Amino acid sequence: MKDIQLKFKGVEHVLDAKVDFASEQVEVNGLDYSIEQVPFDVPVSGTMYGLLLNYKDEYAALEGEMNDKPYIAPPKAPVLYIKPENTFIADGEMIPLPDEEEELRVGAALGIVIGRDATRVSKEDAYDYIAGYTVVNDISLPHTNVHRPAVKEKARDGFCPVGPWVMSKEAVANPNDLTITVKVNDEVKQTVQTKNLIRNVETIIADLTDFMTLYAGDVVLVGVDHGAPIVKENDGVTIEIEGVGTLYNRVMKESALKEVKR
Repeated sequence: MKDIQLKFKGVEHVLDAKVDFASEQVEVNGLDYSIEQVPFDVPVSGTMYGLLLNYKDEYAALEGEMNDKPYIAPPKAPVLYIKPENTFIADGEMIPLPDEEEELRVGAALGIVIGRDATRVSKEDAYDYIAGYTVVNDISLPHTNVHRPAVKEKARDGFCPVGPWVMSKEAVANPNDLTITVKVNDEVKQTVQTKNLIRNVETIIADLTDFMTLYAGDVVLVGVDHGAPIVKENDGVTIEIEGVGTLYNRVMKESALKEVKR
């Protein structure tokens, strides 16, 4: 069994637990629960940072435009954005599709969960500051601009499913060599390899903490690869990261979701 941290709906604190992928059970305080029956809540609460242009294929797809205005030249530092807390939803919750929109873009990402405050951390020491990893769906409205923060496209309510838990760093042998699989309605639509990152996990931590402090509980997404699937109303989205976990959410029109919550 692997060590995880999770949060139950209606329970204030994050709990230490264990997961057995073979039996599809989690153990909390000596009691076993079926993963399908657990009412998971979002297991993180810190600031979430996303990275653009951090997969080789994604970078290559946009490289031809980088010398044009307004970019002028390829970026030398990490290109960051924030997924604010209003975007967070848990495993199993509905992703709201704005009534005026027809589709959303899935953003399968490995989330690095920071374990203690980190400032000017070297690549060699980076793993000392990591608590674990989680699965994140960095949902956005389809868009092409990357020269300005895509706040309207990325920061809407419910646009960041997270979970179902935080897998301990010790349970993940090499976060720089994981397979991420995206399924839409049980059909594989995208397969991503973290070995294709431009900045690997330790480099991300070193580069970010060179100019900013990451605090315990913050989450850094390693990036979303080129070719992210498009989804529509009623589509079910499954993101599986080997050795980390599986996150499932379904897309529902925003107005219909509000009716359900009444």
